Amino acid sequence: MKLILFDIDGTLISTGGAGKRALNLAFEKVIGIKEVFKNFEMAGKTDIQIIKEGLGLARVNPSYEIVNDIIENYLYYLMSEINNNSKHVKPGVLEFIGFVTAKYNYPLGLLTGNLEKGARIKLEPFGLNPLFPFGAFGSDHEDRNRLLPFARDRFSKKFNSSVDFSQCIVIGDTPRDVACAKPYGAKVIAVATGPYTVDELRNTDADVVVETLSEFEKVLPLLE
Repeated sequence: MKLILFDIDGTLISTGGAGKRALNLAFEKVIGIKEVFKNFEMAGKTDIQIIKEGLGLARVNPSYEIVNDIIENYLYYLMSEINNNSKHVKPGVLEFIGFVTAKYNYPLGLLTGNLEKGARIKLEPFGLNPLFPFGAFGSDHEDRNRLLPFARDRFSKKFNSSVDFSQCIVIGDTPRDVACAKPYGAKVIAVATGPYTVDELRNTDADVVVETLSEFEKVLPLLE
């Protein structure tokens, strides 16, 4: 048994910038400041982390009330911003999922910094939500390095089965995806379909680095 956990942004899909636009609109609505995230690096961070860092840039106290107000508005704007012509599934994703499902029938889940509601909004236009019936999300903890146990526990409860951390495979496109898995002894496939190059990802502790998930042969040793 292997438990395969996917990041979303840059790994499964590109939202065509919907997330950043929705956050900017939410910040403008709640605190009256435009384009807070214009030159902000979001890759690999949790949504709560991003919101709090954005409030720090705007010199606004990240109170519980303000953070929740921003979350509510972000999810509202995201539902419309995701409907753009630039969104797309990343290369090799559907082929990889089809291969793993047909050959191994391993359970698939999510390990993402997105809030759970935001994750589902992003995946819905592509029809991907049914493929990932469980996962760990930025709404579980704002520290991405604390998320893997949530995913494993949800799998265990949903399927009445257990899996060791060493049998988990995290697939992501940033060094943060690697960092959140390795302390637990999980394996990592780093894919260069996000903002990081193959060479940059090779400088992490990832077990395998690929250009796209269509490179099945490179990941077979982890899957067997």
